[in-house]
Amino acid sequence: MRRREFIAGLGGAAAWPVVARAQQASMPVVGFVHIGPADVIAEFVAAFRKGLNEVGYVEGKNVTVEYHRVAGGHDQLQAVIADLVHRQVDVIVTPGGQIHALTAKAATATIPIIFNIGEDPVQFGLVASLARPGGNATGINSFGREVVTKRLRLLNDLVPKAARIGVLVNPTNTATAEPTIRDVREAATTIGLQVQILNAATIDEIDAAFATLARERPDALYVAPDSFFTSRREQFATLTARDRIPAAYSQREFVLAGGLMSYGTDIPDMFHQMGVYTGKVLKGAKPADLPVLQATKFQLVINLKTANAIGLAVPPSLLALADEVIE
Repeated sequence: MRRREFIAGLGGAAAWPVVARAQQASMPVVGFVHIGPADVIAEFVAAFRKGLNEVGYVEGKNVTVEYHRVAGGHDQLQAVIADLVHRQVDVIVTPGGQIHALTAKAATATIPIIFNIGEDPVQFGLVASLARPGGNATGINSFGREVVTKRLRLLNDLVPKAARIGVLVNPTNTATAEPTIRDVREAATTIGLQVQILNAATIDEIDAAFATLARERPDALYVAPDSFFTSRREQFATLTARDRIPAAYSQREFVLAGGLMSYGTDIPDMFHQMGVYTGKVLKGAKPADLPVLQATKFQLVINLKTANAIGLAVPPSLLALADEVIE
């Protein structure tokens, strides 16, 4: 059930096929490049369309949106972006994070790019400044580092006696794995936690990681954001329940599947804002003049049924903070 909007001053999805609608010569074309599970992305695409609609654009009526799922690594991503640039689409939307945004930026200096990035876009050269991007790219900063720290603190609040935390990353997803390891280690030092890094990039490696967890018994598990992990969320729910290990995730979808807790950016809201910015650019606004937005909506979701099943008492103060509690 919904509790309240949890707003902090800090700071996506499996297979879905490419959808290319019949294009009319006068209809602008948006190239939407992402990765993730089809059953998850549907909600996010709906939020993006809502943002477009608010600015006066209706898909199939006065705008064409091509949805491109990239699951084959950086070479495939480069090929998809290169094709969009070659065809001179009107806007490229990259909600998939830093690698997608940087690949688009490297491919074109003229086609507008609307991005989402968890790191500082100035640091990576995507924009000149947050207030005045000054180039062909703008979008949303979803505060990856700050969210990592907050999620780890919430996990510690949930398991206050924890001394050692397992951190599971996908080593093939360097754009997420490396910052997660860095940020978790920094945050853990301030909290007084020890960190054990585990790697998994396949179904069997997830099983192997949990075998290590069962043998070495850390007090809780922190799962890094990763589209492959999202596609395996039922596996995570089964394994954490079997081993009775408290786990924290980045997306609500894990908790709906039976995971214990998630904290992260309100992803539908992020997609909604990207839709609004895309519509503004289609109407003639220049990315150079559209300030990089800063995420302001964050979701804490707790599965009380799962907590009870693994014998974990959730503090009332944490339940009071939750945006959603599944009972």
